[in-house]
Amino acid sequence: MRKLWIALLALAAAACSGGATATGGDISGQTVEVFGPWTGDEQKNFEQVLQAFADRTGAEVRYTPAGDELPTLVQTRISGGTPPNIALVAQPGLVAQFAKAGSLKPLGADVEKAITEHNAGVWKRLGSVDGTLYGVTFKAANKSAFWYSEKAFRQVGATPPATWDDLIAVSKAIAETGLAPVSIGGADGWTLTDWFENVYLRTAGPDNYDKLAKHEIPWTDPTVRKALEELAKLWGDPTLIAPSALQTEFTKSVINVFGEPSSAAMVFEADFVASVITTNTRAEVGEDARFFPFPSVAGSEDAVVAGGDMAVQFKDDRATTELMKFLASPESGEIWAELGGFLSPNRNIPETSYPDEVTQDIARRIVDAGDNVRFDMSDLAPAAFGGTKGAGEWKDLQDFLADPKNVDGIMQRLEANAAKAYGK
Repeated sequence: MRKLWIALLALAAAACSGGATATGGDISGQTVEVFGPWTGDEQKNFEQVLQAFADRTGAEVRYTPAGDELPTLVQTRISGGTPPNIALVAQPGLVAQFAKAGSLKPLGADVEKAITEHNAGVWKRLGSVDGTLYGVTFKAANKSAFWYSEKAFRQVGATPPATWDDLIAVSKAIAETGLAPVSIGGADGWTLTDWFENVYLRTAGPDNYDKLAKHEIPWTDPTVRKALEELAKLWGDPTLIAPSALQTEFTKSVINVFGEPSSAAMVFEADFVASVITTNTRAEVGEDARFFPFPSVAGSEDAVVAGGDMAVQFKDDRATTELMKFLASPESGEIWAELGGFLSPNRNIPETSYPDEVTQDIARRIVDAGDNVRFDMSDLAPAAFGGTKGAGEWKDLQDFLADPKNVDGIMQRLEANAAKAYGK
């Protein structure tokens, strides 16, 4: 399918006089420089997307794999007066920083139309700063997935739990077999923020989630208490959590469930758990390793906490704009979807483009959640609070995992750290 699509793109390019695009203007021979976080196999897959654009238009695209250093490298280039044409940014807060500094170019009407046509409204709001649209989320992550050992569930006759209370009940049944129910990678504080965000979104609702993300309500709010108390039902029972959670890194938390021998039955984290399973264990995703969506809490509606990489442009020449429009289209996402390791909020990418039933299901849940999708709250927060190892929210939730009875103390510390980071 992918080869057919690239061939069709090439035919379309040939049909356009001298590399002219559908919106007019010749961009053949022009160069577009793109910075992105992807290396290794992900880089190779993204470069195939960019090559399809080059075949279509005659433009040259140069990709720089910046990894975790992307924010620093982009800022350095901005300061030097030579920004890339486009960057793929994982932190909406960084997008807002670039926009408020005047470094970004607003998206053109054609790109905005594509985003509106192919995505739920929440994704357009996510890419906007002070009412102006700057970004299109090209690649997404579903951070509302529980992964479980089919063998462990079969042993106790369990089915995937639909509610939080069901999850607790299944965990207690598994504990009686001598296997730890839930493996938590508490050594990596970011995993704990994902736990909190999923419970909070389901107990407090999307509107309060937005307010807390902006620190418009304090971390001492009753809605925060409710979420922490729900978490404590699981975290506070040592029979339900694998030992040494605070010394367990994320990758190890997955291996605990799907390695040989296994020491736990379930692990919560995003769709990228599938890659960890495939790389580090013999378990087959979809057979030995399966997933269920994060359970509802107190009758909450279906909701998804998501991450993602947002394309933004620093230049407004035609070639840059055309590539942005291509990244907003279902065609670009379809290319990577067929290669694997990719999800998109674009509802017009055919479900069959995703290579297996598990990925199709996870991708469908992002689309079906519609405006009940919310971006990872810690990525929306100032890095000092939501993204720093051993500090802020990461450290506070690690301390809560160590002492889940201390709800009041953790709320006070979360609020103190948030107030300092947000400056209010």
